[in-house]
Amino acid sequence: MMSLRNIVLLLLSITVVAPIVLYTDRLSTFNSPSTKQEFIEDVTAFSLSATDSEHLNLLPQETSNVPKEPVRFVYTEGSTNTKNLPRGLRLGESREHAFARVLYTTTEEDQAQRDNPIKQVIDGIRHEKQGGGILEKGESASENVSGEDAIDANDNDGKLTKSDQVSDQESPIKATKQEQPAVETSSNVNEKGPILSNNQNEQMPSDASVHRLKDQLIQAKVYLSLPAIKAIPHLTRELRLRVKEVTRTLGDASNDSELPRNANERVNAMEQSLLKGKQIQDDCAAFVKKLRAMIHSTEEQLRAHKKQTLLLTQLTAKTLPRGLHCLPLRLTTEYYYSNSSQKRFLNQEKLEDPRLYHYAIFSDNILATAVVVNSVTANAGDASKHVFHIVTDKLNHVAMRMWFLVNPPGKATIQVQNIEDFTWLNSSYSPVLKQLNSPDMIDYYFKAHRASSDSNLKYRNPKYLSILNHLRFYLPEIFPKLNKVLFLDDDIVVQKDLTGLWSVDLKGNVNGAVETCGESFHRFDRYLNFSNPLIAKNFDPRACGWAYGMNIFDLVEWKRQNITEVYHNWQNLNHDRTLWKLGTLPPGLITFWKRTFPLNRSWHTLGLGYNPNVSQKDIHRAAVIHYNGNLKPWLEISIPRFRSYWTKYVNYDHVYLRECNINP
Repeated sequence: MMSLRNIVLLLLSITVVAPIVLYTDRLSTFNSPSTKQEFIEDVTAFSLSATDSEHLNLLPQETSNVPKEPVRFVYTEGSTNTKNLPRGLRLGESREHAFARVLYTTTEEDQAQRDNPIKQVIDGIRHEKQGGGILEKGESASENVSGEDAIDANDNDGKLTKSDQVSDQESPIKATKQEQPAVETSSNVNEKGPILSNNQNEQMPSDASVHRLKDQLIQAKVYLSLPAIKAIPHLTRELRLRVKEVTRTLGDASNDSELPRNANERVNAMEQSLLKGKQIQDDCAAFVKKLRAMIHSTEEQLRAHKKQTLLLTQLTAKTLPRGLHCLPLRLTTEYYYSNSSQKRFLNQEKLEDPRLYHYAIFSDNILATAVVVNSVTANAGDASKHVFHIVTDKLNHVAMRMWFLVNPPGKATIQVQNIEDFTWLNSSYSPVLKQLNSPDMIDYYFKAHRASSDSNLKYRNPKYLSILNHLRFYLPEIFPKLNKVLFLDDDIVVQKDLTGLWSVDLKGNVNGAVETCGESFHRFDRYLNFSNPLIAKNFDPRACGWAYGMNIFDLVEWKRQNITEVYHNWQNLNHDRTLWKLGTLPPGLITFWKRTFPLNRSWHTLGLGYNPNVSQKDIHRAAVIHYNGNLKPWLEISIPRFRSYWTKYVNYDHVYLRECNINP
């Protein structure tokens, strides 16, 4: 019995003493310097891999805060409550996403000397951002993070996901089962967050290298002009060589895809040469002074080129191309040789029939007038009901008649009149005719020394000397038996049937036109001189302007309201050109003030003679497109993308056009 009791006591002693011995031996193992240091290094490496990599340069280089006794890993998500932790334990600051935290203890001596390296990084970031950043709401005073910090943290955490995984593989520490879910949560958050560096690459402009090469050219030219660089012949030769190379590389390239393959080599070579220049000439003041001089010189050249461009554009708009000058000469010669003076246009009985659709075209441009007539008849439902009244000057009357005798517009009716036959139109009746023939007006146009008196050259176009331009104000006198007339400029193209305009109710107004007040420069204050009391008293500067070019006129209301007399009164008041500049739109705005009915915008689209950005949608839906401006479709300076709408109504195979070498 005694032996059995002894055996039981021995087993109980072993059961009690064995755990104590084993635990004591484990503690002695951790007290080994080599084992302890190895464990600390692994923990520190793992901790650093979960921190913002771009801020690691803030860590002190001499020493690091070494944790004394690692306790355990804690995995958190969102914010962490630190109140329940044992005293002496410090938890790293929380991020917006979940990741592993390392809890460790430090001696009081080390804590007094220096914080742990992770906290130094975070404190450094906070100190850097709090200078100008705006602290986010809802965070404690010790854990404020600026908006920029939040973005940067998400960005870099997304970049460091793979490095975290590598650190986990290399570390000898085996994480608990909670580790993988925490890391996966962090990865998922990072994948959702934007990565700024990738967005920046995607948003890189397509001409970045082109701009860099151009900047290098400017820098090289500045260096070549500085005395310090000129004193070094070999550097001067090198910079000149680089300038030639970069200039050839750039060529006419407008984006990086057009640069040759060796563009990067040229950039690097130029960069090296510029660095040499910078080492020699480090005086920024001289460099800035030269750049300012270059900018001033460039601005002066730009102003001179703009002025020259405007002058040449106006000159081109005033002149007639050789082919269009040849055409009336050829037609006039043919008219007299073929005895065409005895020929008459058909259907002359329709000229005064108010039941038909009558068009008024006042022009000395034969080909442009032909396009207007051809486009109207091509889109008309019944061409036999359309009558064209063309008025031209004495010089082109015969040629205009010959053209339409040889090229009759199908079943439509044509009338060609000479303005010289309007005997009632004289200087005693028309104030504008008296003004146009005055020596002062002729001096205004043709005396070179007066050219600087008016900055806007478009008002100095001699076309305003032609009474054809003002004939639109005398429609009742020209067509005394008609009720309605559709006025068309010679720089328009008709794309749809216009007969619907005759059925539009103008509601007692005289003029039906499309308003053009979509832009500020199409309002009254851009055409009239509102500094004059007479203009300021009678008109609204913000009133909406309208367009000439396609206007339906009610001649019955015109006569009833005595519109021609209104026009004459205002022309007499503007004898010294103080109310408005020359032209027909300003007096038209005044004459038809509160007498204009706004038509739907789809009837008339303008701008094809000056605005290359007119939308294709507006062009296709428009019944009439208007090449108002200097870039007329029959000139070489016309806008290419709009030219085809005009040329489709010209038969370039016509014998007269071939003889005059008129091509599309």
